[in-house]
Amino acid sequence: MSDVEGGPLSAAVRTATGLGWLDAERPARIPTPRSTTGVAAVVRERLAAGALDLPLPGVDTLERWAGLVELGRTDLAVARLAEGHVDAVAILAEAGRAAVTGALYGVWASRSGGVCARLVRGRVHGAMRFCSGATNLDRALVVAVTDAGAVSLVEVDLAHPGVIPDPTTWQAIGMDASDSADVRFDQVEPAAVIGPPGWYTARPGFAAGGGGVAAVWLGGAVGVLDDVVDVLAARTADEHQLAHLGALHAAVAGAGAHLEHVARLVDHGVATGHHLATCRAVVERAAWEVVDRVPRIVGPTSLGRDRAFAQRLADLQVYVRQHHAERDMAALGRTVLDAG
Repeated sequence: MSDVEGGPLSAAVRTATGLGWLDAERPARIPTPRSTTGVAAVVRERLAAGALDLPLPGVDTLERWAGLVELGRTDLAVARLAEGHVDAVAILAEAGRAAVTGALYGVWASRSGGVCARLVRGRVHGAMRFCSGATNLDRALVVAVTDAGAVSLVEVDLAHPGVIPDPTTWQAIGMDASDSADVRFDQVEPAAVIGPPGWYTARPGFAAGGGGVAAVWLGGAVGVLDDVVDVLAARTADEHQLAHLGALHAAVAGAGAHLEHVARLVDHGVATGHHLATCRAVVERAAWEVVDRVPRIVGPTSLGRDRAFAQRLADLQVYVRQHHAERDMAALGRTVLDAG
């Protein structure tokens, strides 16, 4: 198999696509139990070392997504903060702006349940859910809705006293160390307004950013399968366990190959929203196969007596729900039908 220029695929890309993932060197895992501050410290170490300086989408998307797969395989809470930072850097670059040197960024765009930030007379008000890194980031790109209903993107310095996170709002076991809290904004003056109203979702890089999230999902799925292989290697696996493992390997390898295909389309400038939505759907299905089949493979012992194993599976189950299940599938089905 070769890359766009005809040379061999790098080891990193082979890992990203699921081709030979059993043979690839596994990244060092983050010890459990984790903490929000500990996870943020790991991400800051990577930021300082230049490990988060990934290529921009469309420049070398294969390498970018390979890096995101590796992050997901390492730890999904770490990957959540790291992916938010690299996405913010890419968004700023697309707007012709640079990130503040040394600052750790996030992208806060949820409008879950109709709860959202609002931009009123040049100030950010209201609240937002699922703000990962709420108490540990330096800056965030925040999606805010104007009185006219337009979506604006603003950069916020999180040291502003009007930025008030509530860490008690995240109650899940999965992704417990991702620091994903509700945040309230009280008369917060943005550091900058990024692009005109509507620019955030209309820009070409919006869909490509969704593909990067899918790369993290894939890494999380591979990380869980790493653990399954270790469990089965320590016992005599029966045919049912082997059948499940084979099915999961096929699902992950297929999703990885599709991720690679779409990355090439992005790099050639021919990827459409349909391509990227399909990519997310394919990876989501593979991740959900992992969530469904893995408990049947390992049984209650690993789930009940191995904290790290149970944590990684719980993380994957929560993180992959960034895909909106049947709503996203229905939207994809509509594009298929409309294409005839």
